[in-house]
Amino acid sequence: MKKFFLSSIIFILCFVFLFNVVSQRDVMISKANAEFDISSPSACLVDYASGEILYEKNSHEQKPVASMVKMMTILLTLEDIDSGRISLEDKILTSENASSMGGSQVFIDPYVKYSVEDMLKSVIIASANDASVALSEYLNGSEEAFVKRMNKRAKELGMKETTYKNCTGLPAPEQYSSAYDSTILLSNILKYDLYHKYSTIWMDKLVHKGGRETELVNTNKLIRYYDGCDGGKTGSTNEAGCCLCASAKRDDMRLISCIVGAENSKTRFNECSRLFNYGFANFSNQTLISSNEVLKELPVSKGKIDVVKLYAEEDFVALVKKGDSSEWTYEICVPNSIKAPLKLGDCVGKICIMKNGEQIKEIEIVVKENVEKISYGDMFKKVVKSW
Repeated sequence: MKKFFLSSIIFILCFVFLFNVVSQRDVMISKANAEFDISSPSACLVDYASGEILYEKNSHEQKPVASMVKMMTILLTLEDIDSGRISLEDKILTSENASSMGGSQVFIDPYVKYSVEDMLKSVIIASANDASVALSEYLNGSEEAFVKRMNKRAKELGMKETTYKNCTGLPAPEQYSSAYDSTILLSNILKYDLYHKYSTIWMDKLVHKGGRETELVNTNKLIRYYDGCDGGKTGSTNEAGCCLCASAKRDDMRLISCIVGAENSKTRFNECSRLFNYGFANFSNQTLISSNEVLKELPVSKGKIDVVKLYAEEDFVALVKKGDSSEWTYEICVPNSIKAPLKLGDCVGKICIMKNGEQIKEIEIVVKENVEKISYGDMFKKVVKSW
């Protein structure tokens, strides 16, 4: 009986302990969800720098997301431009298939050459289906081949709730994504300065061959009406409802907000704004580690230089809830000296980042220069110089 009683007590204590050991992320989300309600079926608010979720409602639920699918078309186009595979000046000979797309369009002519820039701008600003298909055919030969690439890239980005069937977001069986996956996609798009060149344009025009013009009006009204909003993608079909994934930046903090399945356009903009308001009012970013700042200098043995500068491989920005007294610290772990030769990017140690004494993350410490091994001739010159 004593053993049974003791075992029962231990079991109960363990259960209570495990029940109370709730991650701070889950606590923050629970508090946020209790503070206000989002009527749309699915929503997500994410801190861009840390990737932490600040609010969610069915954020991993697979749903049709309409034209938010085009964010993958945008991303792959930006990646190809960045890699040099294509350029903005490249000419796309449009097809009958691309020009026949329904829904949102810029009414491109078939068998006419348009620049990559014109087509990309048309997708980012006006959510043009015809321009999106024209880009897909140019990049991979056909929309079908491009869709395979879209799905491959989604897996690489960790978008576990996403499957693509076309590059436009027009209704298709088994095509779906989620609010959370949409924030992942937009966060990758936001890395490109070229995207911001077009995402903040309110009105523009596409000039066709022969002088005909199509007016481009940004479908994301928040870039005009919400302070700090500088990008995003709308979507709307009967099947998906009204959707929006948008980004806003104030001071050093950027947030990504996503609404899926709102009952109308006004609701998606209002609720996306409410999520932004909550995030900016209650959180801030604290840059703990900057990859551009020298962490320390390390003596080099048998090298052409005596000391090498060390840097963090990446930045670390801590998400801080206003009023939270949590303490963020870090420790630099490197040897007392290091031996040449060294190559640019070589890892020589690590940074242990801690919150309230508990390790949260490790970041590699690297050198940002080549350090050649000293030759006998160099050693002789050093000796002579020191005399």
